[in-house]
Amino acid sequence: MTPAKSSVGDPRKSIGGDSELLSALAGHQADRESAVAHRARRVVSTSWGLMQEQKGGRKRTRSIALASLLMAILAVGPFVWRLTDDLIGGEQLSDSATQFSLMICVLCPVLVAAVIVAGWLRRS
Repeated sequence: MTPAKSSVGDPRKSIGGDSELLSALAGHQADRESAVAHRARRVVSTSWGLMQEQKGGRKRTRSIALASLLMAILAVGPFVWRLTDDLIGGEQLSDSATQFSLMICVLCPVLVAAVIVAGWLRRS
């Protein structure tokens, strides 16, 4: 009777099954890891640039909205002042100058709002 060969103590069998794992742990696959690291760096760099462009676009939109609001306030301000002065001074709403000031006070913000809404709708 010949004794059966046991593969339990054979180091070649256990190393052969995990050769990729052992070569990775030993550092033999550094080229592959380097390529993955370079690819990850490119992806992160590209996404960071895209995020910066989006941030710049949001800042630009915010500054345009703020500038248009300031322009509207500067355009409507004198008419609001005149309207309140006329009404406090005892003049009637039927006076032509008061009606003109009132129409300007209503129409200017409506026009600015229409331009802003049209800009938002064009982007969407």
